[in-house]
Amino acid sequence: MLLLILTIVIALVAWALRLMEQAVKGQEFSLMLAGFLVASSAAALMGVYFLMGNYVVYMDRAAQQVSAMELTDMPYSTYASATVPDSANPLADWLTQVD
Repeated sequence: MLLLILTIVIALVAWALRLMEQAVKGQEFSLMLAGFLVASSAAALMGVYFLMGNYVVYMDRAAQQVSAMELTDMPYSTYASATVPDSANPLADWLTQVD
């Protein structure tokens, strides 16, 4: 999937550069604007790809926690008050280094 999106982004950037090159040759503002918009869409596509990747990982972890809670038949109030080990939280090490 990453290769497909990377191919699309490379094609969009190449198209944007071609539009901007034609804009400089013909001194046309509309082609420069079109090239900028195409390049912006390529950047937005990569941004959405990385954001969705993090979101899918987050939702997968949440689903695993819910299924673990259902398997143990632990009441929600007990599960909510359970402590999470620091090794499960990737930001815990970073936050302790800041202090």
